[in-house]
Amino acid sequence: MRTDVDHLPAAKQRELERIVEILFDEFGQATENATGRRKGARILKIILFGSHARGDWVDAPLSVNQYKSDYDILVIVSQKELTDRAAYWAKAEERLIRAYTIEKTLRTPVNFIVHSLHEVNDGLAHGRVFFMEVAKDGIALYEADDRELRAPRPKTPDEALVAAREYFEDGMAGAMSRQKLAKYALDEGLLKDAAFDFHQTTERLYSCLLLTLTYYTPYNHNIAFLRSLAEGLDRRLYGIWPETNRRERAMFQKLKEAYTKARYSKHYKISEEELTWLGERVEELGRVVHQVCTDKIAELEKAARR
Repeated sequence: MRTDVDHLPAAKQRELERIVEILFDEFGQATENATGRRKGARILKIILFGSHARGDWVDAPLSVNQYKSDYDILVIVSQKELTDRAAYWAKAEERLIRAYTIEKTLRTPVNFIVHSLHEVNDGLAHGRVFFMEVAKDGIALYEADDRELRAPRPKTPDEALVAAREYFEDGMAGAMSRQKLAKYALDEGLLKDAAFDFHQTTERLYSCLLLTLTYYTPYNHNIAFLRSLAEGLDRRLYGIWPETNRRERAMFQKLKEAYTKARYSKHYKISEEELTWLGERVEELGRVVHQVCTDKIAELEKAARR
């Protein structure tokens, strides 16, 4: 695996060094009182993947959609228990968000996922495209040792087709069921319930696309992260959430926050007008996800017939 980031501007290289520092700092604090086998808790690798690793990132804050590619980071740890986001990584996530949104010490948003070495190697053994792309294009920002990841075993054309169809059919059905619940809640004036169900629709649509195209989706309810991963796979997904003004950007944030606040916070407020706007965007997301996935399945069907 590559270890150089010379293709990135110096400012981005310094940002990545800071990100690694934050991840280690917060992980160290989360595990400093560990007992038993967790005393041996270690970060084995920190890998940059996605557009910044490939060299095709986008940084166009003045464009119509104000699109900016995130840093995508995979943290590989020594034990599966250490992937628990709430127990070990919540504070690191908070610090990285604060560094970007408030302190402005990072100029690029950061998304990271955490897996054990066994999970990553298992994904490679089962031909999960996501892990195969990470292994192929990823750049190691840190390695405890120089052991390579397992050699990938790509799915056969028939296996790939069967898996993609199953993920697509199951994922779209799940997303549409939540969309129906959201519309019902909106019609009944249950605005918080509608917000939560539109969030769930969005989450399931992005997960459906990721699974259909890569056979992987992270265990993460952060629709901004899922959106970033999905938009990195197909540019038809750009622009679904307009960001031409502050209000539009705030609307997506309100949908993102609905996962917890719409259920648990008495201070969460959302109007019928806002929900109608969000519902239209979710509808468009569903249309585009359906098109992207059916195009992928058609491509896999052609490969399976050869």
